[in-house]
Amino acid sequence: MESTALEHGIAPENVHDTLRRWMLADGLPLVLDLEASRGTTLVDARSGRSYLDFFGCFGSNPIGWNHPALRDPAWLKSAEGALVNRPSNSDLYSPEMAEFVDAFARLALPAGCRHLFFVDGGALAVENALKTAFDWKVRRNRGKGVDADVGTRILHFRHAFHGRTGYTMSLTNTLPVKTALFPKFDWPRVSSPALIFPVTEDSLRSVRAAEQAALGEVDAAFERYGDDIAAILIEPIQCEGGDRHFRAEFLQALQARCERYDCLFACDEVQTGFFTSGKPWAFQHYGIQPDIVSFGKKAQQCGLFAGPKIDLVPGNVFEIAGRINSTWGGNLVDMLRATRILQVVHEERLADNAARQGLRWLEGMAAVVARHPRLLSGVRGLGLLMAFDLPGSELRDKFLGSLKEHGLLALKCGERTIRFRPHLAVGSDDVDQAIELTAATCADFRA
Repeated sequence: MESTALEHGIAPENVHDTLRRWMLADGLPLVLDLEASRGTTLVDARSGRSYLDFFGCFGSNPIGWNHPALRDPAWLKSAEGALVNRPSNSDLYSPEMAEFVDAFARLALPAGCRHLFFVDGGALAVENALKTAFDWKVRRNRGKGVDADVGTRILHFRHAFHGRTGYTMSLTNTLPVKTALFPKFDWPRVSSPALIFPVTEDSLRSVRAAEQAALGEVDAAFERYGDDIAAILIEPIQCEGGDRHFRAEFLQALQARCERYDCLFACDEVQTGFFTSGKPWAFQHYGIQPDIVSFGKKAQQCGLFAGPKIDLVPGNVFEIAGRINSTWGGNLVDMLRATRILQVVHEERLADNAARQGLRWLEGMAAVVARHPRLLSGVRGLGLLMAFDLPGSELRDKFLGSLKEHGLLALKCGERTIRFRPHLAVGSDDVDQAIELTAATCADFRA
């Protein structure tokens, strides 16, 4: 009979084998050393090798590994209660939770937004944004005298990734493996006219034409479904879809249509938000004001916030108890960590750092592309949302593996894109090293 005693101290070389006994362990072929990793340096506990971490836990690492502010003994002492106990924040409030909500509202919430909701997971943040929109639109329709309970569709875009939970699977359309065989709703999906990099007059002409075609699809969807469309949902930059950027004029046209057709404008900022772009939220670069924004990843605590348009409908989800809720209402440990991180972001001016380092990377990578024009293209970025393309997916995958061999961790996305997602406190030396390692990897391919 197997022992029922808990095993402690599993050696790094046994981590993957242990996990594979019970789960699909298809993550990175290294073992994280939580103690030795510092800043932008991720240490493999199995080999002892250090990597420059521009993977950033899929863009969720906010201020680097073991930031001194989170290693401060006084702060660690203050977090003990939340480490030992996990309260149901939806019904049982604490000073720690109130401090987090106050800090988030003061330091991250855009002007005019007064509604917050917290939940565990970015997909669930989007899911509850959708429920907010459905509730709003059905009630709005009833107020206009629309008889049927319509307001149950979300207009969304090709190449979108919004999660892998119930409603969100009807929106996500990147890799088929993520949604295949699961039941989905047939909601209106339209073209996503992304910018072509480098931006030239010819490419802009093509993009403008694509925008007009996409807006025509939007209008056609509203002509067909009318008041059954509760919201238009878009990522300001389609990250999983290939770091696909949109012109401000296109996003503004979408918001204008939400006003015209009396629905909500929703942005998914799970990956683009929380100062990554150089502003608190990526949408703030484009002269738009969404009615609902979902967030997560770097924010540590996922959730959504909503603006004043929600209050046009009495009895919305922020007024009636139980319409949106969860047992935990977020995680108090994550809230404590997020409170301290918000303080660090503002004390160290990390939004400015994100903008500055993003520009440094773009300038440095321009020289690399100039030396390897047949290998790399489409260098683009907004703050620390950084990416470039290779000629095809097979070569992209080989290049990503070679980057790792050179000591640089990154991510792939879309059909042929590599993206970098460093933390907000990334330094100039880190950025320069990432550029040098990318150049060294290019040399391996002799292009």
